[in-house]
Amino acid sequence: MRLYIRSVLLLILIFLWSGGLAGASLPEFSDLAEKAGPAVVNISTVKKVERPDMGDFFRGFGDRGHPFEEFFDQFERFFGERDRQPREQRSLGSGFIISEDGYVVTNNHVVEGADQIKATFSLDDEEKTFDARMVGTDPETDLALIKLDTDIDLPTLQFGNSDDMKVGQWVVAIGNPFGLNHTVTAGIISAKGRVIGAGPYDNFIQTDASINPGNSGGPLLNLQGEVIGINTAIVAAGQGIGFAIPSTMAENIIHQLKTDQKVSRGWLGVTIQNVDQDIASALELEEARGALVAGVTPGDPAEKAGMQAGDVIVQLNGEPVEDSSDLTRKIGQLSPGSEATVGFWREGTKKEVTITLGERDLARLEERPGPEPESEKADLGLSLRSPTQEEAEQLGLREPQGLLVTEVELRSPAHRADIAPGDLILQANGKRVDSIDDFFRILEEDARPKQVMMLLVNRQGQNIFRTIPIRD
Repeated sequence: MRLYIRSVLLLILIFLWSGGLAGASLPEFSDLAEKAGPAVVNISTVKKVERPDMGDFFRGFGDRGHPFEEFFDQFERFFGERDRQPREQRSLGSGFIISEDGYVVTNNHVVEGADQIKATFSLDDEEKTFDARMVGTDPETDLALIKLDTDIDLPTLQFGNSDDMKVGQWVVAIGNPFGLNHTVTAGIISAKGRVIGAGPYDNFIQTDASINPGNSGGPLLNLQGEVIGINTAIVAAGQGIGFAIPSTMAENIIHQLKTDQKVSRGWLGVTIQNVDQDIASALELEEARGALVAGVTPGDPAEKAGMQAGDVIVQLNGEPVEDSSDLTRKIGQLSPGSEATVGFWREGTKKEVTITLGERDLARLEERPGPEPESEKADLGLSLRSPTQEEAEQLGLREPQGLLVTEVELRSPAHRADIAPGDLILQANGKRVDSIDDFFRILEEDARPKQVMMLLVNRQGQNIFRTIPIRD
């Protein structure tokens, strides 16, 4: 009996202890929401959008003289002038104040192209609305800075260090989802370093704190009330999956927007891609890591420093480079004109070079054709010949070089490796290819022993790498 009573008492004590522990581990959000809430604003924008000319639309059905010509002309005279009046497109989002004189951080997509911006928030228990002007935007990270038209001191939020945050820690989001002002939601950090295809600098914090349309631009806060992220994206088909721009990235960008009204980023002048296991085997790398240089832009910093297609960048300023996205982010965080020490792998040897960075020019990048999507298939089989002078010039070359792919058999090795007719093969396993003899010698002497052939291909003026596993 005594043993039974002792067991029951022990179970009760364990229950009370575990319950108390669980209760102690749950944070209280009311103070945080009360202190941070006044600095969160509801942003509304108006954008004028031109209406299409309906007369031109109807006339598009035929030439003059068709049976409905008179009807279309009457339609345009009656409705045309009204239809051509610009219409107003309205949108809502969130933001937060970072300085007492009224600078507000939000998303670029919230205010992009807006003709009118207003910010509404609670001040001294009274709802206030202020006009705002655009200071600067950064479309590549979806960040924007606006300035409220006011001369009174405003409540502010401070940036925290997102690098210090850990997966599983509590966070709070404040914003205006679906126009519902100052909605507070809580959750945890679900993951860090997410790449979702939103831009070249993807490095999102993923959270299960509820984020919905209208939350964009609002703060993601730690339990100290510091901004460790800017809410910017959601997965429409999922619940509890939202993404925020890390504060360590955003703070530097916002500082540049405030001082220069634009963002300046470092530039190497290389085309890069990820290193897969086949490429690692071909280059005798110990692991599939780093950024493979597929092309070097003539006259740009990397070319001036002697870097070549086929180099694998594995370090930047002493820090490891995991993949092409990691290198892009690291270079983008450096200033134009600064020096960067680049560690790279070439022909089985680790090398190092110091490069003075240029400035990333978004307008020039948009003019360049991008590489074709990676193929997940691979194998071997293709017809080759030397290119003509005209064909070389069409690919942006001064003189003929490499081997032109003239035919690829369906479901053949080359076809599964995403080799296509019109591709110009410049290198095979890091060695220059100028004749069919060169190609087959490299195939037999180098590719077969390694069981992989890595081809540097010029496709419509853009260099890309493709790998073909060799199976005996």
